[in-house]
Amino acid sequence: MELAALSTILVHGPVSRTELASRLSLSQSTMTRAVKPLIDRGLVHETSEALEGPGRPSRPLVGAPGDRLYGGAKLTGDEVFAVVTDMLANEVAAEKRDLTSHEPAEVARDVASLLLELAGGRALVGVGVSLGGSAADGSTVDRAPFLGWRHVAFGPLVEAEVRAPVVIDNDLSALTAGEHWFGEARGLEDFAVVTIGAGIGLGMVRHDRVVRTRDMGLGLAGHIPLDPSGPRCFAGHRGCSTALVTIPSIVAQASIGLQRTVTFGEVLDLAREGEPVCAEIIASAARGVGRLLGLVANLAMVETIVLSGEGLAVLDVAGEAMRAQLDEDRDPDAHPLDLRLDRSGFSRWARGAATVAIQSSLRGLVSAPVS
Repeated sequence: MELAALSTILVHGPVSRTELASRLSLSQSTMTRAVKPLIDRGLVHETSEALEGPGRPSRPLVGAPGDRLYGGAKLTGDEVFAVVTDMLANEVAAEKRDLTSHEPAEVARDVASLLLELAGGRALVGVGVSLGGSAADGSTVDRAPFLGWRHVAFGPLVEAEVRAPVVIDNDLSALTAGEHWFGEARGLEDFAVVTIGAGIGLGMVRHDRVVRTRDMGLGLAGHIPLDPSGPRCFAGHRGCSTALVTIPSIVAQASIGLQRTVTFGEVLDLAREGEPVCAEIIASAARGVGRLLGLVANLAMVETIVLSGEGLAVLDVAGEAMRAQLDEDRDPDAHPLDLRLDRSGFSRWARGAATVAIQSSLRGLVSAPVS
């Protein structure tokens, strides 16, 4: 009961006691008994502004960050992006660093040394590490292709270094959790997250819970057919989401079309200037994004999508093409899609990992002795 109350306050606060009781289907007296220990432990507090309404004015409840620190780290194939946050995932410090090796023990030391440095000598309540792959039990990495890992007990290696509980999660799941609790979709019970960058990612929250399956980390959203006349991806699929809208594919198409090597930034600049090859590649990518968003909205029946990743820059050049394709693929009577852009970069991924650590710590916090 206390755990449910704390989680609800963190996600939906400021929340009145009446609303909290309603959300948790509790009587007012039971809700009061659940909230008091949370206040006594310094986990929540009342806001300074009272709510006006029938009866006595009440003060909404919000999470109290206190002095608790959490670590979050996002691993790629060659870098670690790390952040230290408070209990509300507010960033205290952040930095990225190159990995020295793919050897699990070395990676664990890289992660731990960076987090401990960012914490400035203060203890961490918990640590979350996210990566492209899967870790079904939250401790052992079942697979992580970018690191070449299979069945690696990575959680205990990091725990030994940071001396705090560690949870390992898929990067899309962690990012989605971060958007749900503290990000662009905070407080929503149903939404999707789509990421566009080096690859394509899809996360989902249904009925106030992140959808997690055994197939997390397989990149299943990366090969959805979008354009039968489009380019082929590395796996031979023509016009799939990877082939059409990812940054490596855009760069490869432009380099072939221009007969010289170019960067993603150069492709965008040339498209803005009206260079025909790059302009068509970027417009095609934008239409692909629109079609992908339409498919997600239509099939998952969500009304909100958070769009994130370095590939968002495509929309700065050809956003109208994306919107036109999305509108074409949506029924005109469908509810308008609430599209939220998250441009915060890799720090958001690390904050997602920290969010998973925060979530994992709550049971222990609500059962700790009152100081």
